[in-house]
Amino acid sequence: MAQTASANTASAPDRITIEVQTVNGSGCPAGTAAVAPSPDNTAFTVTYSQYMAQAGGDSNPTDMRKNCQLNLGIHIPQGFTYAIASADYRGYAYLAKGATGMERASYYFQGMSQTTPVTHNLKGKYDNNWQFTDRTDVGALVWKPCGEDRNLNVNTELRVNKGSSDETSFMTFDSTDGDMRTIYHFSWKKCD
Repeated sequence: MAQTASANTASAPDRITIEVQTVNGSGCPAGTAAVAPSPDNTAFTVTYSQYMAQAGGDSNPTDMRKNCQLNLGIHIPQGFTYAIASADYRGYAYLAKGATGMERASYYFQGMSQTTPVTHNLKGKYDNNWQFTDRTDVGALVWKPCGEDRNLNVNTELRVNKGSSDETSFMTFDSTDGDMRTIYHFSWKKCD
Protein backbone atom coordinates (compact mmCIF):
# COMPACT_ATOMS: atom_id res chain seq x y z
CA MET A 1 0.00 0.00 0.00
CA ALA A 2 1.45 3.37 -1.01
CA GLN A 3 2.06 5.94 1.67
CA THR A 4 0.58 9.40 1.29
CA ALA A 5 2.07 12.74 2.16
CA SER A 6 0.55 14.62 5.07
CA ALA A 7 -0.60 18.18 4.53
CA ASN A 8 2.01 19.62 6.88
CA THR A 9 5.34 20.57 5.40
CA ALA A 10 8.40 19.27 7.22
CA SER A 11 11.91 20.44 7.85
CA ALA A 12 14.61 18.90 5.69
CA PRO A 13 15.70 15.38 6.65
CA ASP A 14 19.19 15.04 8.06
CA ARG A 15 20.69 13.14 5.17
CA ILE A 16 20.04 13.04 1.46
CA THR A 17 22.24 11.75 -1.32
CA ILE A 18 22.04 12.66 -4.98
CA GLU A 19 23.44 10.47 -7.74
CA VAL A 20 23.61 11.50 -11.37
CA GLN A 21 22.18 8.50 -13.23
CA THR A 22 22.41 9.86 -16.79
CA VAL A 23 23.35 13.12 -18.49
CA ASN A 24 22.24 13.67 -22.07
CA GLY A 25 22.33 16.64 -24.37
CA SER A 26 24.45 18.98 -26.44
CA GLY A 27 24.80 21.40 -23.51
CA CYS A 28 26.29 18.84 -21.13
CA PRO A 29 28.80 16.50 -22.80
CA ALA A 30 30.07 13.60 -20.66
CA GLY A 31 32.02 14.80 -17.62
CA THR A 32 30.79 18.40 -17.73
CA ALA A 33 27.91 18.24 -15.20
CA ALA A 34 28.03 17.76 -11.43
CA VAL A 35 25.32 17.78 -8.75
CA ALA A 36 25.72 18.51 -5.04
CA PRO A 37 23.20 18.86 -2.17
CA SER A 38 23.41 21.97 -0.02
CA PRO A 39 24.85 21.49 3.48
CA ASP A 40 21.37 21.95 5.04
CA ASN A 41 19.64 19.61 2.50
CA THR A 42 17.16 22.29 1.43
CA ALA A 43 18.49 22.55 -2.13
CA PHE A 44 20.83 21.05 -4.66
CA THR A 45 23.11 22.72 -7.19
CA VAL A 46 23.79 21.55 -10.72
CA THR A 47 27.08 22.80 -12.15
CA TYR A 48 27.95 22.69 -15.86
CA SER A 49 31.22 23.71 -17.47
CA GLN A 50 30.38 23.77 -21.22
CA TYR A 51 26.74 24.83 -21.52
CA MET A 52 26.60 27.61 -24.17
CA ALA A 53 24.41 28.42 -27.17
CA GLN A 54 25.62 30.85 -29.83
CA ALA A 55 24.65 32.22 -33.22
CA GLY A 56 26.17 34.53 -35.84
CA GLY A 57 29.83 34.99 -36.76
CA ASP A 58 31.61 31.65 -37.29
CA SER A 59 29.04 29.68 -35.26
CA ASN A 60 27.77 26.37 -36.59
CA PRO A 61 23.99 26.32 -37.20
CA THR A 62 23.63 23.58 -34.54
CA ASP A 63 25.21 25.84 -31.90
CA MET A 64 22.10 28.06 -31.70
CA ARG A 65 20.31 25.56 -29.41
CA LYS A 66 21.81 23.56 -26.55
CA ASN A 67 19.93 21.35 -24.13
CA CYS A 68 20.54 19.01 -21.23
CA GLN A 69 18.50 16.33 -19.50
CA LEU A 70 19.67 15.08 -16.13
CA ASN A 71 18.28 11.94 -14.55
CA LEU A 72 18.94 12.16 -10.80
CA GLY A 73 18.55 9.53 -8.11
CA ILE A 74 17.68 11.51 -4.97
CA HIS A 75 17.77 9.25 -1.93
CA ILE A 76 15.99 10.53 1.16
CA PRO A 77 15.22 8.97 4.54
CA GLN A 78 12.13 6.77 4.84
CA GLY A 79 9.02 8.71 5.83
CA PHE A 80 9.75 11.82 3.74
CA THR A 81 8.88 13.05 0.28
CA TYR A 82 9.83 16.18 -1.63
CA ALA A 83 8.85 18.52 -4.45
CA ILE A 84 10.85 21.16 -6.28
CA ALA A 85 9.48 24.45 -4.95
CA SER A 86 11.69 26.82 -6.95
CA ALA A 87 14.74 26.93 -9.18
CA ASP A 88 17.33 29.66 -9.63
CA TYR A 89 19.08 29.84 -13.02
CA ARG A 90 22.15 32.04 -13.52
CA GLY A 91 24.36 32.78 -16.48
CA TYR A 92 25.89 35.33 -18.78
CA ALA A 93 24.82 36.58 -22.19
CA TYR A 94 26.27 38.71 -24.93
CA LEU A 95 23.53 39.46 -27.44
CA ALA A 96 24.20 41.87 -30.31
CA LYS A 97 21.54 44.44 -31.21
CA GLY A 98 18.58 42.55 -32.71
CA ALA A 99 19.66 39.16 -31.30
CA THR A 100 17.59 37.25 -28.73
CA GLY A 101 18.30 34.59 -26.12
CA MET A 102 16.01 32.13 -24.36
CA GLU A 103 16.30 29.88 -21.30
CA ARG A 104 13.69 27.15 -20.72
CA ALA A 105 13.37 24.53 -17.98
CA SER A 106 11.05 21.80 -16.72
CA TYR A 107 11.30 18.71 -14.52
CA TYR A 108 9.35 15.56 -13.70
CA PHE A 109 9.53 12.35 -11.72
CA GLN A 110 9.89 9.12 -13.71
CA GLY A 111 6.48 7.87 -14.78
CA MET A 112 4.71 11.17 -14.05
CA SER A 113 3.66 14.12 -16.21
CA GLN A 114 6.27 16.73 -17.02
CA THR A 115 5.88 20.16 -15.44
CA THR A 116 4.94 22.96 -17.80
CA PRO A 117 8.17 24.41 -19.21
CA VAL A 118 8.92 27.94 -18.03
CA THR A 119 10.60 30.20 -20.59
CA HIS A 120 12.61 33.39 -20.03
CA ASN A 121 13.74 35.68 -22.86
CA LEU A 122 16.48 38.27 -23.28
CA LYS A 123 16.79 40.84 -26.09
CA GLY A 124 19.97 42.40 -27.47
CA LYS A 125 21.82 44.58 -27.10
CA TYR A 126 22.64 42.77 -23.86
CA ASP A 127 26.04 42.22 -22.26
CA ASN A 128 25.68 41.14 -18.64
CA ASN A 129 24.95 38.38 -16.15
CA TRP A 130 21.37 37.12 -16.00
CA GLN A 131 19.30 35.34 -13.36
CA PHE A 132 15.82 33.85 -13.54
CA THR A 133 13.84 32.27 -10.71
CA ASP A 134 10.95 29.89 -11.31
CA ARG A 135 8.58 29.42 -8.34
CA THR A 136 5.82 26.86 -8.04
CA ASP A 137 2.63 27.74 -6.14
CA VAL A 138 2.10 25.46 -3.15
CA GLY A 139 -1.06 23.98 -4.65
CA ALA A 140 0.76 23.10 -7.89
CA LEU A 141 3.79 21.36 -6.34
CA VAL A 142 4.45 17.92 -7.85
CA TRP A 143 5.40 15.58 -4.98
CA LYS A 144 7.41 12.39 -5.41
CA PRO A 145 5.03 9.56 -4.44
CA CYS A 146 5.68 8.39 -0.86
CA GLY A 147 7.43 5.04 -0.57
CA GLU A 148 8.32 4.92 -4.27
CA ASP A 149 11.82 5.17 -5.69
CA ARG A 150 11.48 7.46 -8.72
CA ASN A 151 14.27 9.44 -10.31
CA LEU A 152 13.95 13.16 -10.97
CA ASN A 153 14.43 14.32 -14.58
CA VAL A 154 15.56 17.92 -15.09
CA ASN A 155 15.35 19.37 -18.63
CA THR A 156 16.97 22.69 -19.56
CA GLU A 157 17.53 24.50 -22.84
CA LEU A 158 19.36 27.59 -24.09
CA ARG A 159 18.63 29.10 -27.51
CA VAL A 160 20.14 32.11 -29.32
CA ASN A 161 18.79 33.78 -32.48
CA LYS A 162 21.26 36.13 -34.20
CA GLY A 163 18.45 38.30 -35.58
CA SER A 164 19.66 40.93 -38.04
CA SER A 165 23.25 40.92 -36.74
CA ASP A 166 26.14 38.89 -38.16
CA GLU A 167 28.07 39.45 -34.93
CA THR A 168 28.49 36.41 -32.68
CA SER A 169 25.89 36.37 -29.87
CA PHE A 170 25.91 33.81 -27.08
CA MET A 171 24.14 32.79 -23.90
CA THR A 172 25.65 30.57 -21.26
CA PHE A 173 24.94 29.19 -17.82
CA ASP A 174 27.96 30.76 -16.20
CA SER A 175 29.38 32.32 -13.04
CA THR A 176 32.62 34.04 -12.10
CA ASP A 177 34.47 30.72 -11.82
CA GLY A 178 33.42 29.67 -15.31
CA ASP A 179 30.73 27.20 -14.28
CA MET A 180 26.99 27.34 -14.76
CA ARG A 181 25.11 26.90 -11.54
CA THR A 182 21.45 26.13 -11.18
CA ILE A 183 19.97 25.75 -7.70
CA TYR A 184 16.81 23.72 -7.14
CA HIS A 185 15.02 24.32 -3.81
CA PHE A 186 13.19 21.48 -2.09
CA SER A 187 9.89 21.56 -0.27
CA TRP A 188 9.55 18.64 2.20
CA LYS A 189 6.60 16.66 3.59
CA LYS A 190 6.35 13.77 6.00
CA CYS A 191 4.66 10.67 4.65
CA ASP A 192 1.83 9.03 6.60
